[in-house]
Amino acid sequence: MSFDGIVTNAVVNELISTIKGGRIDKIYQPEKDEILLTIHNKGINYRVVLSASSNNPRIYITNISKKNPMSPPMFCMLLRKHLTGGIVLNIEQFEMDRVVFIDISAVDELGQPTEKRLIIEIMGKHSNIILIDKPTLKIIDSVKRVTEEMSRIRQILPGSTYVYPPIKDKYNPRQTNYDEFKLLLNKENKNTAIYKFLYFNYLGLSPLISREICFKSNLEIDRTIYSLSDDDVSELYEEFSNIIKQINSGSYSPMYITTNNTMEIVAFHSLDINQFGSKNKVFIDNISKVLDIYYNKKDIVDRISQKSHSIRKAIQVKLDRAKSKLGKQMEELFDSKDREKYKIYADLISANIYKIPRGVDKIELENFYDENLGTMIIPLDVKLSPVENAQRYYKKYSKLKNANQLLLEQIPETENEIEYFENVLLGIDNATKVEELDEIKAELISEGYLKGNEKKLRKNKDTFASPQHYISSDGFNIYVGKNNRQNDYLTLKFAHKDDTWLHVQKMPGSHVIIKSDGKLIPDTTLEEAALLAAYFSRGKNSNHVPVDYTVRKNVRKPKNAKTGMVIYEDYKSIFVNPSLESVQKILKVED
Repeated sequence: MSFDGIVTNAVVNELISTIKGGRIDKIYQPEKDEILLTIHNKGINYRVVLSASSNNPRIYITNISKKNPMSPPMFCMLLRKHLTGGIVLNIEQFEMDRVVFIDISAVDELGQPTEKRLIIEIMGKHSNIILIDKPTLKIIDSVKRVTEEMSRIRQILPGSTYVYPPIKDKYNPRQTNYDEFKLLLNKENKNTAIYKFLYFNYLGLSPLISREICFKSNLEIDRTIYSLSDDDVSELYEEFSNIIKQINSGSYSPMYITTNNTMEIVAFHSLDINQFGSKNKVFIDNISKVLDIYYNKKDIVDRISQKSHSIRKAIQVKLDRAKSKLGKQMEELFDSKDREKYKIYADLISANIYKIPRGVDKIELENFYDENLGTMIIPLDVKLSPVENAQRYYKKYSKLKNANQLLLEQIPETENEIEYFENVLLGIDNATKVEELDEIKAELISEGYLKGNEKKLRKNKDTFASPQHYISSDGFNIYVGKNNRQNDYLTLKFAHKDDTWLHVQKMPGSHVIIKSDGKLIPDTTLEEAALLAAYFSRGKNSNHVPVDYTVRKNVRKPKNAKTGMVIYEDYKSIFVNPSLESVQKILKVED
């Protein structure tokens, strides 16, 4: 990961210059593995996020606000008890590892001064936030308790003595020299890649910065130690040493690198990274801002992925069942269309009872329904009498006739259910906020597809995340519903009858509204809105996607229709080629 020991060192330097000497005012726990400290220092309030998330562990000063649970978790209450009002005495890094100590002076319940140490261990799935009594190193508690069954090497439990994380025979790069470097190089397996040697042997070095050292040394990263000449080793150590000099002097250049098209962040660091080229590099004045930009988006994506998994799985199962059900219904409908022949069989048998001997498996009879008075071969059940065979065919005809009428009612219902489930899945794909997933879950509970607290649901019925807001190149406001609930709100409550309504043709997609404000909608605005409708639909990766548009008064919700389902008339169509690049050109208004 990019959040290595060097980035940790940059964060610690920044925390020392901002919050050291500050007072802890508030403590929150917005997530089960995340703590937010509000620290007041020199007239400024700083918010420090400490996360022990398995996917995104981190520590830095944040500007992002999160909703807090109604009732604070136990660990949050414990931190409030011991740390609220405390003064930050010191912040330091353990060796060059991703472990940060925050020492805090506070008072206990008897008013006696105490010194606590808040420890943030950034170690992937083993990350943790631990509160200890600094003089005795006794653990008070942690956000994740680690029992002997979970780890025989190191337990994290209240009352236990805190043990520093094992460093696995790695060396502190700030205390190395050329002789030690060569000695470690000679000990390493000769088939080891150069960049792996660096982070295998030195604390705080990530694969990213190890590759950067090789890049600056003009050495291919996949070259092995065996292939290095003495000059190569000298060059490698010189660049390695230059990195250490930057760390020791605190000469950091916080930055991140994006892709060409999607602007997704592919790497970040507190040092300048050149291995990806000079393009798409963004430098920022402090490391916390870089981390805030990167982790805010990544953390939301990860948490949405985790939260949406069970909902997606449940709806996908229901969708598969509905499609299977539709297939069987279509087969039964096809069979029912052949029902008239069974009535003819029954009529002909009944009219010729006296001609049909018992025990035959078929009989050829004159078909008086045929204008040419031809004959018809009728299959018979040898175990039944002619009268019973006639009754059997009358029953079969009656059953298929009733089934046909029933299927003509049921098939549209099943098709609507399939459309609804596909729209729900699209809403999950479009979700960029946890609140939007909560909307979808609430909707599914109200529709009876998921179990949940209906009382709580009714209480929160009128609260939802805002639809996405864009402004066209002509200055018109465009709104996009990202799930069924938002679609209903946009179309049925928010839009005026003369606003323009758009939806991708014959596939799941978002409702899009252009606010006309009594003006004529220009073609450029119409095309931009159509691009949004196509992009936020199942057709986002297709070309020549048809998008229907009409005025809002031509759109209505059928009786008993599910959330987000509407019908419309008197519309026109426009064909567009959706892409992320085309959508990014339309100005988005942030919430």
